[in-house]
Amino acid sequence: MGLAASQARFLSLTARKSDIEFKGQQLNQERTQNAYLMGDLVQQLTNDPTMENTDPTKYGLIENQIILAQSIDRNLELDLKNVDTQHNEVQTETDAVKKVIDKNVEMTFKTFA
Repeated sequence: MGLAASQARFLSLTARKSDIEFKGQQLNQERTQNAYLMGDLVQQLTNDPTMENTDPTKYGLIENQIILAQSIDRNLELDLKNVDTQHNEVQTETDAVKKVIDKNVEMTFKTFA
């Protein structure tokens, strides 16, 4: 691979890496929002100890919302693991391309030196 092609590939990988990092930040933000939602739901259950006795429908509804929020968190965690895997793959390829570029530059300077 020539120097220009290697440099183009490196720039492409850098852009991809930035996109992946942004996606990871978005997923972490969604998980944080979901955690706040779960905290609010749990607080609703614990602040009113008579809720279970007085309104079982509301109690069951809140429990179902907590279960749904936990399910959403598990899915977000899996998505985040996939993003981390992609990030590692791109980082590995970026390192390999950078080594190729460094070798090309070194060989070029040895030729002209």
